[in-house]
Amino acid sequence: MALFNSIFTWVMKKRIHQIELFQKYPYEVQTELMGALVKKGSKTVYGLTHKFSEIKNFRSFQEQIPIQSYQDLFPYIDRIMYGEQNVLWPSEIKWFAKSSGTTNARSKFIPVSNEALQDCHIKGGKDLLSIYFNNYEKTKMFTGKSLVIGGSRQVNQLSQKSNSFYGDVSAVLLSNLPWWAQLVRTPSLDIALMDEWEKKLEKMMQSCIEENVTSISGVPTWTMVLLEKILKEKKVASILDIWPNLEVFFHGAVAFGPYEHQFKRLIPSNEMHYIETYNASEGFFGIQDQVNSKDLLLMLDYGIFYEFIPFDQIQEEQPKALDISQVKINQIYALLITTNAGLWRYNIGDTIIFTSINPHRIRIIGRTKHFINAFGEELMISNAEKAMSVACLKTNAEISNFTAGPRYLEKNKKGGHEWVVEFQRPPDDLERFTLILDEVLREINSDYDAKRYKDLALLAPVVYPVAAGVFHSWMKSRGKLGGQNKVPRLANDRLYLDEILALIGHPNLQYN
Repeated sequence: MALFNSIFTWVMKKRIHQIELFQKYPYEVQTELMGALVKKGSKTVYGLTHKFSEIKNFRSFQEQIPIQSYQDLFPYIDRIMYGEQNVLWPSEIKWFAKSSGTTNARSKFIPVSNEALQDCHIKGGKDLLSIYFNNYEKTKMFTGKSLVIGGSRQVNQLSQKSNSFYGDVSAVLLSNLPWWAQLVRTPSLDIALMDEWEKKLEKMMQSCIEENVTSISGVPTWTMVLLEKILKEKKVASILDIWPNLEVFFHGAVAFGPYEHQFKRLIPSNEMHYIETYNASEGFFGIQDQVNSKDLLLMLDYGIFYEFIPFDQIQEEQPKALDISQVKINQIYALLITTNAGLWRYNIGDTIIFTSINPHRIRIIGRTKHFINAFGEELMISNAEKAMSVACLKTNAEISNFTAGPRYLEKNKKGGHEWVVEFQRPPDDLERFTLILDEVLREINSDYDAKRYKDLALLAPVVYPVAAGVFHSWMKSRGKLGGQNKVPRLANDRLYLDEILALIGHPNLQYN
C-alpha cells in the first residue's frame, strides 16, 4: 500500500495548478461557464421555453430565466423521473439525489447527470484529496482504508419504463465511484447502501472494526454515533486504540463546532486533522483549503455558475442577484446555482458570507428558511451553533442534537426562545449553560442583544434537556432517519419544538 500511497499522492497534487488558475481568474472562468451551460441546455424543453438562444450575456441570462425554487422546477423534474429526457438537461438523467426536504415537509429529488457526477461531485472528492495531500505532504492516508459513512440507494419505482435510481447524494456517489476509490474504502457496498440505519450501523461496526482505517468521511452526528458504538464494543477509551493510523476526518452537512470537543475526546491526538466540505445534493461547492483556517474555497470550475442574492432582498419574489465579481466580504448572501444537471438559477436555500474575495472563500451561515426572527432578532444557525459550542466548552457538556424556536407573546407574557437539547454529557450546571448561551448570542448578534435589553422585547432563553435517543425517535417518526437527513436547528415557528415536546409528554406546548 505504500507504493499505492506515493502514486496517488503524486497524481492528486497535479490538480493544484488548475485550482490556482480559477482562483486567479474567477470572473472569466464563471462567465465562460455560464455561456457553456446555456449553449448546452438551449435545445432542451426548458431551454426552448425560456428562449436560451436569445441569451448573450449575464444581463439577458437573468432576464430570460427567472429565479427558481424546487416547487418551480418540480413539474420538469417529475417528467424526468417518469422517464422523459432532454427536459432540463440534454444528456440522460437516471440518478436522483433525494434530499432531506428541510425547506418543506416533503423530500426533494434532485436530478444528477453524468456531467454532475464526474465534473462536480467526483471531481470535488478528488480535489479534496489533492488539497489535503498538498497541505500534508507526509500523509499516509492511502496506506489504509477510508471509512465512508454514506446513505442508502433505492430503485425509483415511479415508472416501469425508466431505469432510474434515487438515494442520498452520498449513496449516489458510492454507487458511481471510480474503481480506485472503491478499492480503498470500507465498508463493502452492500453494507454502505443499506437503508435500515440501526442494522446498518451494527453491520458497519462489525465490518470496519478490524480494518486499518486512516480516514473517515461522513456527517459528524452519525459518525459520532458509530464511533461511540465501536468504543463500547471494544471496551476502550480512544478510537486510536483501534485505528492507530487514523489521521483525518472529512466532514460536512452540519456544522462541526458543537461536536468538535467530543471528537477530540474520542480521538485524542494533536496530529488528527478535521477538514470541512460543502457538498449538497445539488452539487459540490466548497473545500477547506487552508491549514489554519476553516474558511471554504468556492470551487469555480465544477460546471456550476453562481449568483448571490443580498440578504435584505431574500424575501423578494425576483430579487437582483449578483455575479462573482460583485460580491463583498462579510455580507450575507443567499446562494443561487445553475448546474450541469439542469438546475437553472436554482435557490438552494443556503446563506453564506465571503471571508475573502482574492481568492473567493466563504463560510456557511445557515438556511434562508431556518432562522428565528419572531421578534426582529434575526438569529441565524451560525449564531446558534457558535453559542452552543461555547456553552458546552465552558460547562464541560457534550451534545448529541438540538433545535430551537420561539415562544410567542401571550396575554401578560413576553416572548422568548426555547431550546430542546439532547446532551451526550450534561453540563455541570444547566442554569449556567443557559446563561452562557444567552450571553454569547448577545455578544455576536446585535439584533438579539437589542431585543434582550432589560427583557423589554425578549426574555432569557429556556433550555429543555431531553433523554438520549429522543431526537433519534423524533427523526424516525418523521421518516428522516439516517443518511444526510439533518435535524433542523432553528425554526421561525413551533412545529419542531412542539412535536418533540409532545413526544416526551412535556406540558409546555404552545400550538399555533
